[in-house]
Amino acid sequence: MTAANDRRVAVGRIAGLFGVRGWLKVYSYTDPRDNVVSYSPWYLVLDGQSRQVKVLSGRAHGDTVVALIEGVQDRDAAAALVGSEIEVDRAVFGKAGREQFFWADLQGMKVQTLAGESLGVVDHLFETGANDVMVVVGERRHLVPFLYGRVVTGVDAEQRLITVDWDPGF
Repeated sequence: MTAANDRRVAVGRIAGLFGVRGWLKVYSYTDPRDNVVSYSPWYLVLDGQSRQVKVLSGRAHGDTVVALIEGVQDRDAAAALVGSEIEVDRAVFGKAGREQFFWADLQGMKVQTLAGESLGVVDHLFETGANDVMVVVGERRHLVPFLYGRVVTGVDAEQRLITVDWDPGF
């Protein structure tokens, strides 16, 4: 496995309880949001402790997702998990297609301009509705639109480097 595949990625968090039979409300970071239940096993991380669990069932429910995991059969057991971050092995996502990228793979990559000037590293990304935006942190903070082929001219996974057509003063 490569370094990118040899790690875990946060895909959501346990946000609350649903019913009395151990179902959990999940705030999903995935798109579409109910994809979170298709990734198994989950690693629930709470207070520095990690616990591997198997997802038994799940579905979209309003603005959240509800899920049932193995070994959680009542509301009290479920309540102990509220606040847990849900992580999965990066390998469950498989390989991105041509000119497709997983945000988790872009985070931590170095970003440089066409002239070779370093802007910093990708701290995180967010959606605006129009396009995704990379938050690049270096000597200063840059908000760079992730427009592949226009602003982002290259992504080198091996070198962990993103090249952008971007004014470093912006």
